[in-house]
Amino acid sequence: MAEEMREENSKLNRISLLGVPMDVCRPEDMDEVILEILAKPGIKQIVFLSVWDLLKGRNKKKNFSKYLHSADLILPVSKSLLWGAKFLKKPVPVRYNPFSAVISILSVMENHYKSLFLLGGRKKALQKAECNVRSTLPNLQIVGRYVGYYPKEVEKDVVQAIYKASPSLVIVGDGIKEKKLWAYNRRNNFASSIFLYYKDCIGIFSERVKRINEKTFDRGLEIWSEIFKNPFKLFLIFPFLRYIILVIWYRLFKKNC
Repeated sequence: MAEEMREENSKLNRISLLGVPMDVCRPEDMDEVILEILAKPGIKQIVFLSVWDLLKGRNKKKNFSKYLHSADLILPVSKSLLWGAKFLKKPVPVRYNPFSAVISILSVMENHYKSLFLLGGRKKALQKAECNVRSTLPNLQIVGRYVGYYPKEVEKDVVQAIYKASPSLVIVGDGIKEKKLWAYNRRNNFASSIFLYYKDCIGIFSERVKRINEKTFDRGLEIWSEIFKNPFKLFLIFPFLRYIILVIWYRLFKKNC
């Protein structure tokens, strides 16, 4: 289905970077692209792609790779992905700040009186997030919410609640164990919704998590704030070096990459 949409919608150009799909979507075309996705039947996925996701998605035998290849919109969030596309002489995508992208997507939903389901976060954070979204986007219908960190035995209730509400968009936040793969692994249990995983979304909406400064994001320095919170993320330098080596190797030895 994702391939069909790209054939019909010339404003969305899918490229392949190291064998992993990624979309070139200009901000001015976002409204039209989201409406195209909304019009499609069945479950849809919007993905924020990082370098680490790209490396993980190269293993075609894993579910994560299948998830990426079936996604309807894949937006790069790492500056290194733009460098990789440019170095390999491919169309260079637009890099998106995840929170700003979510606001743009929600604005499209509100303008067309669509609905939202919030999944994740602790109870108080989720309640505050819902309240803030309602006050900011009054024409957006919030048709349900469910906390994260829930026990396994209530999983069926969560799935059933989303199925019955049939929201236009489901935002999946923190506290969901399978993260980006949660909706994909349960895709046969839903009718027609867009699913988007963004860990910090509910925390930011509830004002419990501070969003990344725009200047910091534009410079590609957001990783340092993550390292400050979790020093063990310094070890991400090793997969990042692997990414650099792979891009150079593809440039030298691979024609189709």
